[in-house]
Amino acid sequence: MAKKVILLVDDDLDDQELFGEAMSIVDSEAHCHFASDGEEGLRMLDHTGLDCDLIFLDLNMPKMNGKQFLAEIKKNSAYRNIPVVIFSTSLREKDGIETAEMGAAHFLTKPSSFGELCKQLETVLSKALPQ
Repeated sequence: MAKKVILLVDDDLDDQELFGEAMSIVDSEAHCHFASDGEEGLRMLDHTGLDCDLIFLDLNMPKMNGKQFLAEIKKNSAYRNIPVVIFSTSLREKDGIETAEMGAAHFLTKPSSFGELCKQLETVLSKALPQ
C-alpha cells in the first residue's frame, strides 16, 4: 500500500502536534506535512512538489483563511481533485454548507479529546481515501 501524504493547514501549533500524533496512531504509514496558513499551504503545493492525497483545513487563520485557500485550490486543475476536509472549531452550520458548496469533502469540528480525534480521523480516512 502506498504511503498517504496528508497536509494539515492550521495556524495552531498545538493542534498540528495533536493531529500528527493522532495520525501516527490511526495510520502509521501516513506522512503529514503542516502549513500555518493558506499562503504557506499554497506555497507548499506550488513550490515543493508536494503530492497530497488529502488536505485537512482550518477555517480561521491569518493571512489567507481556510475558505480563501479552498477557493484557490479548487480553481487550480492540479489540486482541485484533492479531497479537502474542513477541520475547524466552528460549530456554525453555515460554514459546513458553504465549504461543501465550495468543494470540501467533509466537515469536522475539532474534538475536545485525543481519543475522539483518533476516531474522527479513522472515519474520514476510510471515507475519503481508497484503501
